[in-house]
Amino acid sequence: MTAAPLVSVLLPVYNAGPYLAAAIGSILRQDYVRLEVIAIDDGSSDNSLEILERHRKADSRVTLISRENRGLIATLNEGLKLAQGELVARMDADDIAYPWRLSRQVALFADRPELGFCGAGIDMLQHRRIKSGELDPVFKIGRIPILSQFFTIFMHPTVVYNREVIGEDSLYYDPGYRHAEDFDLFRRLAARYPAAMMPENLLVYRIHPGSVTSRHAKEMRRTHLRIVAENLEREGLAEATRDLRDIGEDVSFDTVARAARFIVALEQRIATLPDETRPSFAAGALNLFYFLYQLVGDENKPPLTHELLTRTAKWDAIRRREKYALSPGHWAPWLSLASITAGKKADWLAHYLKTRPEAAVLKPYRVGA
Repeated sequence: MTAAPLVSVLLPVYNAGPYLAAAIGSILRQDYVRLEVIAIDDGSSDNSLEILERHRKADSRVTLISRENRGLIATLNEGLKLAQGELVARMDADDIAYPWRLSRQVALFADRPELGFCGAGIDMLQHRRIKSGELDPVFKIGRIPILSQFFTIFMHPTVVYNREVIGEDSLYYDPGYRHAEDFDLFRRLAARYPAAMMPENLLVYRIHPGSVTSRHAKEMRRTHLRIVAENLEREGLAEATRDLRDIGEDVSFDTVARAARFIVALEQRIATLPDETRPSFAAGALNLFYFLYQLVGDENKPPLTHELLTRTAKWDAIRRREKYALSPGHWAPWLSLASITAGKKADWLAHYLKTRPEAAVLKPYRVGA
């Protein structure tokens, strides 16, 4: 009988005091017990080290490293070198894993040992309420190696890597892609190794102002566009990508117009691709449009969003309510802003009605202990 694989859980920690006990506790209470937790405190100035030390003393499966701050990428690469497991799982210090997370992912690799890595669905925790996530339909129509060139295919803290398949020369985070290091790694791995998206929600992903995503959104978007540009150049779908890259540096009428022109040209090229790959590339290009739509929309300048939608002819690709709100954006931006504000309130109410209190969902698993 084959022994159960050891799972190494990489847990980088930096000033995660308010959430850390729930995060590490949810891993140590997994129904899969053959695991090790590589917890690296990256120079925290709060009580994170104290919390980690307490868990290390209580459970021999926890290995604790504490040192000066070196940043997330250096911490992840250090953890990869220390990990002893055949499978390596990522975990963030502010998220919560359901008790069956690792056992379900281990079972997937047992059924499909050729897989290099996998990701899973998430539930989202915000304002103490949890919303059940839904599988993105893009995974039903798109090929993962192609999709991975347009967006970060998996939520980083859900990923498990198979070191029995992935070569040592491939499994590293590149410091040249700071704040989008997962996007870069996944595109590289997906080009060489089979990958799978699990339809189950195995993790509660916490959204809060102190998260890396929230604190470094602009740099993350800039690097994201750089990665997409590199991929499109390599695929021969774009000779020059400055029009795409520049909007990550500054959102203006000029950069919006040029980015819109880039999207239109990209779609025209994709339309000429063979039937077997065209749907995947088309799905990726649509995702790129939505990325730009969000980027421009976050500027809260309706004329700019109006420009993007008009030049890309994508008015029918957005929700009807957003379409009505943005239609007067060019000649009456104040009216659009008022409509957008009202729409956000409606979205908040809809979100509230579709969520459950955090305590009601998580109490059975004692994740807050």
